[in-house]
Amino acid sequence: MAEFDSTYVQPWTGSAILLVDLDAFFASVEQLDHPAWRGKPVIVGGDADKHGVVSTASYEARAYGVHSAMAASAARELCPQAIWTHGHFDRYKEMSARVMAILHDESPHVQQVSIDEAFVDVSPTEVNSEHPVAIAARIQKRVAHLGVTCSIGVGTSKTVAKIASDQDKPRGLTVIYPGSELDFLFPLPIRVMSGVGKRAEEELLRRGIRTLGDMAEAPEDVLHSIYGKNGEMMRMRCLGVDATAVKQDETVKSVSNEMTFSQDLVTFDAIENAANMLAAKVARRLRKNGLKGSTLALKLRFADRTSKSCQTQLHAQDDNEHVFMPEIRRMISQIWKPGMRVRLVGVAVSHFEKDEVVQESLFDTAPFDTAPFDASPRDEQGAAKKPSIDAEVGRSLSKATDKVKDRFGEGAVFFGRDLRFKDKTTGTAAKNPADYSR
Repeated sequence: MAEFDSTYVQPWTGSAILLVDLDAFFASVEQLDHPAWRGKPVIVGGDADKHGVVSTASYEARAYGVHSAMAASAARELCPQAIWTHGHFDRYKEMSARVMAILHDESPHVQQVSIDEAFVDVSPTEVNSEHPVAIAARIQKRVAHLGVTCSIGVGTSKTVAKIASDQDKPRGLTVIYPGSELDFLFPLPIRVMSGVGKRAEEELLRRGIRTLGDMAEAPEDVLHSIYGKNGEMMRMRCLGVDATAVKQDETVKSVSNEMTFSQDLVTFDAIENAANMLAAKVARRLRKNGLKGSTLALKLRFADRTSKSCQTQLHAQDDNEHVFMPEIRRMISQIWKPGMRVRLVGVAVSHFEKDEVVQESLFDTAPFDTAPFDASPRDEQGAAKKPSIDAEVGRSLSKATDKVKDRFGEGAVFFGRDLRFKDKTTGTAAKNPADYSR
């Protein structure tokens, strides 16, 4: 897993696309959930005696020649000592959602193409000028905190990023800087290009076209005879020119953050500080994406693994954590009582001014076990009261800290509540990033 070092990066101009590919994903999750399997060959797939096939093989199994889509019987012959499992798709889906939440946290432009793969547009803008390689390195670090790893390709187009992501596995970070696309692509064999299937490869090889460089320079009629009207598109891809945009996922309904703690929280003060810290993270992401929400939700998971959640309606759509904090205090008092040990805290905001992709909801995998209620103070007409003047002072403070973080990074400003929990997280919960290293 690469560490970002600004000393060795080149300036980046124009579009920047990441392809994040989870390494041997299903097998990695199984090794995460079964510590005794770590470092051993693990195969996820069907039974060798029932015409099963390999879904995913760990890198330890791949060393014996086992690969995805191989007949299970052949895999068993190659690696008879492998640990076999039919897999647990619900668990893989859960872990995938956690990874995708990290990607949505880093950019509003995410296109998930499979359970273990996604494109992310991190093109520098006037508002967000962070180097794409720095973002990629941080994503790798945050994913690793979940207990799995990923390889990332960084390029100026989806095609380049996809091919780059396959060059160095596992835990690889391959960067193709603007202007170096042809040097990277031209020597590669044609089979690395999406769209070159077995039959197309055979036909191209028969015509002496062995590399992407050969394909880029092939006569128009040759490519047309194989790909029809898509022949010119395939040529442009070999040249590193791919104008296909990162298609955003379907609109989701909340911006959220949650954290699991290595030591249970046992006092109201500790729970409130944790929730306020998360509320500040959520509010910053709302501001960063130009969103305001009118529904605030809180989730607590206890030491016995039960959960309680509640939500409240705000006076108006807002992106100010200082408006959220008094409401959070009231909600804690409704669902927590002294003696209850809290292991996880989550905060979410929903009902935005406009529909925009941000991330999957915090509560998608943990639905309310209590009916939503509104704990906000009410006026005589039943409407929630307006925020106090303290909230407006807080809004000014938030804008000031935003400017500092935008210029110097997330770690440039800390509040006491943040430092209190710096080293007390497990690193395995959904949306449990190592923000302190930013």
